[in-house]
Parts: sequence; C-alpha cells; structure tokens
Amino acid sequence: MPEPSPPSRRRRGRLLRRGSALVVLVSLAGYLAVQYLTGGTGAPRCEVVSGKGDGASYEFTPEQAANAATISAVGTSRGMPERAVAIALATALQESGLRNITHGDRDSLGLFQQRPSQGWGTEEQIMDPAYAAGEFYKHLAKVPDYTRLPLTVAAQRVQRSGFPDAYAKHEPDATLLAAALTGRAAATLTCEGRPGATPNGGPDAVRAALVRDFGRDVLPSAATQMRSSESTSTAGSTDAASDTAAAPSPTTSAAHNVTVPVQPGTGSGAASEASVRRRGWELAHWAVANSAELHIERVAFAGREWVAGGRAGAWRTPADGGGRAGLSHVRIITGQ
Repeated sequence: MPEPSPPSRRRRGRLLRRGSALVVLVSLAGYLAVQYLTGGTGAPRCEVVSGKGDGASYEFTPEQAANAATISAVGTSRGMPERAVAIALATALQESGLRNITHGDRDSLGLFQQRPSQGWGTEEQIMDPAYAAGEFYKHLAKVPDYTRLPLTVAAQRVQRSGFPDAYAKHEPDATLLAAALTGRAAATLTCEGRPGATPNGGPDAVRAALVRDFGRDVLPSAATQMRSSESTSTAGSTDAASDTAAAPSPTTSAAHNVTVPVQPGTGSGAASEASVRRRGWELAHWAVANSAELHIERVAFAGREWVAGGRAGAWRTPADGGGRAGLSHVRIITGQ
C-alpha cells in the first residue's frame, strides 16, 4: 500500500493548480477584451463578396487590400479592361500573396516578383507597387488577344514562370476583387478600417495616394478642392442638399475631407449614369481598401456610406436620408 503524501506536498500541489487556473482565467479575460475591442477578431480584415448574390467571397488583410487597389487603379487608369485587372491580381496573388515582399527566387522582388536583372527596373522601382503594376500591364498589353486567353495562359505569357498553371487557382478570388475594385460590383468590398501602425494619415496622404495610383487627373486643383470642402457646410449648396450621406458629421472638420469628383475613367466611353456610377464605386472601394493604411474613417458615395469600426465596417444607407445622394463625387473623411 503506498504511503500518503506529506501535507506540505499536497498544499504545494493545490497552490500550483490554483495558480495555473488563475493564469488561464487572466489569459481568457485578456483574449475576450481584445475580441470585444476589435469587433470579434484579433487581426483586422477586409472582405469582398460577389455582386451576383451567389455567396462567393474572399477574405484578406488590409495590406493585401491596399496593394490590390493600387493594381486595379493603375490598370483602369491605363484604359485596361476588367479582365486585365483580374489577370494582374491573380498573378500577384500567386507570386507574392499580394504582399510587397523584398525577396524571392534569385533577384525577384515585389508584388509580381519582377527581376532587375531581366530588365523590369531597378530594385527601388520594382518595390513601388504602382510602378510594378504599370510594368505588368505594359507587358500584358503586348500579348495578342490576352482577354480571350485562359487567365493562367495570359499571366504566363508575361511572367514566364516555372509553374505555368499556378495562376489558375487564384482566378475566382481575382475575379471578385476585379469586379469590386473596378467599380462594376457596387458596395461589395468592406474593411474593418482599424488604423494601421503607420504615419500615413490625413487628407494630404490620401490625395498623394490617389494621384500615385490614378494619376494627376483624379483630383481637381487645390483651389477647387478647397471650395468643394467649404461647400459641404453651406446650406444653399446643391451638393450639400443632395448628398446628405457624404456630408461631414458635426464632429468632423472640413479640413479632414477629401472630395473626389466622379468622371468616367479612361476608356469608359460616354458619360452615362452607369459609367459614372462605376467610376464612383471604383474610387469608393479604393478608399475603403486603403482605410487602415491612410487612417480613413468614412467614405460616402451615391447614398451609401462606409464607416470604420470592427465588423460594422460595411456599406449602409444612413438613416438620416442619405439615400438622396447624387453621383457627382466621392467623399473621404480621415481621422487626421
């Protein structure tokens, strides 16, 4: 028969068990606090859903969203069709996971794993997402009938990868992203909008990023921009009366607004309502995709509004009558 444990050993065992239980409880409390403060997830996320209502969706990070938005904007600004944007996005998903990485096979770099030694540009240029996307589209445009080719074939004609069939598996996600980021599928891209650990906030940073991705014609002159911001607080303004959803909140300074006029993009054809609406959603989705990087808190267009804040960061129709909003501009409100 075994001897009973000494009382001191039993007490130490109980203390250890109680201490372990306390550590678990403290850890659980910390986890639940993080879940509560971040809207139910420990890491910020973005999501794009199908505009067809078929349940298809793709979840990704704010970093990936910002890079995807740049790839799309560079493409449409060059007059490239949605199919070209989908090819570019699928390529970047395969090559880098839509991350601007500083390493790869041999001297490959960046979103598309382009190689300085193969004439794609300098290391500094390739690490600029807008430049890298432009180089991809320049080469894609030289591929005969690329819009009619299978996506993986068109991508391979540009990339000349050792895995020519690898791009095909990314086509569904790239197609969803392209539909949203080119504006064809309205209100289908959302992000939580939690600010990233970057200093790149404020209206000046937003304007600089818009010009970087879309070109200088995306914004009016500084004087026009100032008049447009001032008009949001003028009761007699046509835009202020017809764009309730886009107006700044009472606690938001007009200095934090960026007003982007909506005109059909390059190659969009006549300025029909459909083309204007598509251009507006392209700009609005771009802003949401960059919300974490640029500390954007609110985006409004065509009677719909996105507001940063955990899982609530989804497009909605404001209860204050914002459904009357027009299509003349996208309003972006920053937190700085």
